[in-house]
Amino acid sequence: MFRLKTIQIFLPNGDPRGIRIAEITTRIVQVIEVPRALLASFLKMAESDQVALYFLFSEEEDGSDRKVYIGQTGDLRARLAKHDKEKEFWERTLVLISRTNSLTQTHALFLEWYCIQETRKAARYIDENGTKGSKPHTPPPLEADCFEIFETGHTLLATLGYPIFDPIIKKTETNTSPEEIFYCKASGADGRGMYTEEGFVVLQGSVGRKENVPSIIGTAGERLRERLIESGVMRVEGDTVVFERNHLFRSPSMAALSLMGRTCNGWIDWKNKDGKTLDAVKRQSVS
Repeated sequence: MFRLKTIQIFLPNGDPRGIRIAEITTRIVQVIEVPRALLASFLKMAESDQVALYFLFSEEEDGSDRKVYIGQTGDLRARLAKHDKEKEFWERTLVLISRTNSLTQTHALFLEWYCIQETRKAARYIDENGTKGSKPHTPPPLEADCFEIFETGHTLLATLGYPIFDPIIKKTETNTSPEEIFYCKASGADGRGMYTEEGFVVLQGSVGRKENVPSIIGTAGERLRERLIESGVMRVEGDTVVFERNHLFRSPSMAALSLMGRTCNGWIDWKNKDGKTLDAVKRQSVS
């Protein structure tokens, strides 16, 4: 159950697309979002000179899994400068610190381990950390602190647009009624999906046709389908493609295109069990 919260986002440079500092006003944890292009500016700020948990994120693109690397350090300036030289995939870093400079290396080690586990459990992002690692020894009082810090960090990361610990399908949606499942049956597809607050999710096991129609060859639609196969979201099986896991699309049309291999209007091609279009159920009902 969600509780009401007040979150403050401060723009130290006045640019809403630049560095952003987020905090829940009654707590000491801050999450700072830093575009890679502004890393040098952040490293001059006082906030970069303390123990920190940090996340390196790739940019989102339909058809490809978002990537993240999770780390912790007592020397944030040196560590981020090193990642800037050695890691290519990331475009933004989000840094979790304490406003009172009270985050210890013990906190950071536990949080790094725990965040990696929760990221893998949610399966929304692909982590670049490699080995699973083992739980570090953490005294119970500090472990209790860590869970509270994690809860705050979870909220702030999601508020800034990085819901790394949230599954694509929420627990409240896993037992969705049949009326909320939509089907894509045209052009040889046999897809199932759900319309969510974030976009349209094609569900694991959905089947589409492998071949693209000539009109999308060389277009963004063809490249989308190629990325889905390359990233392992879809696997090729004979003349079909099969979704290996739930995948979130920005629009119902891109979700339907991924299955049918042709341009389409997803608001019309996705229908519920009674044959009503997604448009009729979700848009016309609003008006």
